Amino acid sequence: MANTIKHQQDMLDKLNIKELNPMQVKALDAIESHDNVVILSPTGTGKTLAFLLPLIDKLDPTSTEVQALILVPSRELAIQIEQVVRELGSGYKVNAVYGGRSMSKDKIELKHTPAILIGTPGRIADHFSRERFSRDYIKTLILDEFDKSLEVGFEYEMRGIIHELPSVEKRILTSATQELEIPEFVKLGKHTVVNFLKKRSSNLTLQTVMSPTKNKMQTLVDVLNHVGNTPGIVFCNLKDTISDVSRFLDEKGIKHGCFYGGMEQKDRERSLIKFRNGTHQIIVATDLAARGIDIPALKFIVHYQLPLKSDEFIHRNGRTARVDESGTAYVLKHKEERLPDFIHNSKVIKLSENSTRKAPKWVTLFISGGRKDKISKGDIAGLFFKQGDLTKEQLGVIELKQDCAFVAVPKKIANELVRNLNNSRLKKKKVRVSIM
Repeated sequence: MANTIKHQQDMLDKLNIKELNPMQVKALDAIESHDNVVILSPTGTGKTLAFLLPLIDKLDPTSTEVQALILVPSRELAIQIEQVVRELGSGYKVNAVYGGRSMSKDKIELKHTPAILIGTPGRIADHFSRERFSRDYIKTLILDEFDKSLEVGFEYEMRGIIHELPSVEKRILTSATQELEIPEFVKLGKHTVVNFLKKRSSNLTLQTVMSPTKNKMQTLVDVLNHVGNTPGIVFCNLKDTISDVSRFLDEKGIKHGCFYGGMEQKDRERSLIKFRNGTHQIIVATDLAARGIDIPALKFIVHYQLPLKSDEFIHRNGRTARVDESGTAYVLKHKEERLPDFIHNSKVIKLSENSTRKAPKWVTLFISGGRKDKISKGDIAGLFFKQGDLTKEQLGVIELKQDCAFVAVPKKIANELVRNLNNSRLKKKKVRVSIM
């Protein structure tokens, strides 16, 4: 047990995490003591780490087969979990597969079988049908945000996948929703529940802003100016609305990204990268961004369009006021619009006048080399410090992917950096550097 704790602390050190939070501690204990565990905790409280640490500890380093399968409802969540596993530096191979990604790319990566396989149910079912790897050695099954998978219509694929797993010994289910039914096909049986939903932060402030017109776009701009230069999400119900809002924000000079199901996967990923590194401080999104994506806790969110269900309202609000943090959810309302019954205790406010948002100081540079080229974040930082002549304060967030990297730099020196660094060598690779 002492070795296990030491190994786990070594991995946490790589993420600069000094200690686990109470939910994670309780989840680790439950997973180590029980075969079947359900973890209920709000979005952003660290459920991924809570199941990854005990999972990695139980893997057999001598095995060359898939030992753990993690099913997720979205591409973003698959990518996020894969990234966390890699950053933990466990030494075990991990791969994420999902719709919208080249099947041939999957095929190449799965030739060298990962110990941990992460994927959306549709893509995992495809690989099962093609028998790309043995299912006989999968002993741990994790259904992350499993209620969301059922919501988006993955029940048929999940039923088929679970039916083809003869050797599962441990099942871990996670959710950010209290009212849920676990279908029989999951074969959960006797299980223990770690429930931290009742401990949801009460630091959320609900505020209603009245729009003088049914078109709420100017009111939205007023809210964004009112909150100042802090990151937040503007939630819409429809992708067509997002297009309209995006055009209006462009006209007003408010930098932002978009995020919805109809976007190309690459564009969705890059929108999140720019949001995380400060190039964009606003994302205009559907409920796809309410959970299952990797972004920091936010100070505010805006309900540009009113959510249709209470669950949607809860999950949107879960992007702010996490754990002990405070946050504000703004509800935009026209005088003839009626608030749903699940929106109550929302105080009508008047916005401060003459406030404006400043343009973000960061832009994102694209680098055409990544992990597969043996390039590390340290290599990239070294290039920018030495050849780019940057100070530590001028180097923003670095995100390293398999075949490329993204670096946030001050807008005013971005063009000069591209001129100085384009066609530089990183390790043995000549890389292109461009503004994204």
